[in-house]
Amino acid sequence: MNQSKITALFGGTFDPIHCGHLQVATALATEVGLDSIQLLPNNIPPHKPQPRATALQRLEMLKLAIQHLPLFSIDTRELARTTSSYTIDTLIEWRAEHKQTNTLVFIIGEDALYTLNKWHRWQEILNYCHLLICRRSSPSNIPYPESVKWWLQQHITDDITHIHAKPSGYIYLSNTPITDCSSTEIRSKIAQGKNCASLLPELVWQYIEQHNLYR
Repeated sequence: MNQSKITALFGGTFDPIHCGHLQVATALATEVGLDSIQLLPNNIPPHKPQPRATALQRLEMLKLAIQHLPLFSIDTRELARTTSSYTIDTLIEWRAEHKQTNTLVFIIGEDALYTLNKWHRWQEILNYCHLLICRRSSPSNIPYPESVKWWLQQHITDDITHIHAKPSGYIYLSNTPITDCSSTEIRSKIAQGKNCASLLPELVWQYIEQHNLYR
């Protein structure tokens, strides 16, 4: 039985980070037994438009959002890259820096499964981590790509003890749904002059106001 602490990587543009990100991640930590969550902001996302806020601004907002939340820390390796950030490269780097027996999970939303087969070297991901999937709040009737569906069937588990027993290799579909809140929606509301204080950590909202972001 693997007794190492469980670290989670939670990637995204965080443009901006919002309360939904933190609420879902905290709920996942309780459900699965995560010891730490490392937020992983990327500089050049391969499957999304370039973020509106700069890398430095997004990093500053992350620091403000988690400064009193000891569960969270920030991994800045992808911000330092000047090319697209591929998850497989980050996982390989992380593994090289830690004991092979250390348990790592990578958090993604269920929506990502619909395009997972377009990720760089996606079928190697489970060699380095477990995948922790956040459910959609409203399940989709759209089927996954056949290659992803087959891959899921080979590796999925509903037993959390499997995640604790091995450092990598499983896919766990959590009972924690993704919040309906999104960074895209928040940016749109701010551009319309709407107040988003209730959707963002207080210091993040203050930062956005002070720097006139997303107007």
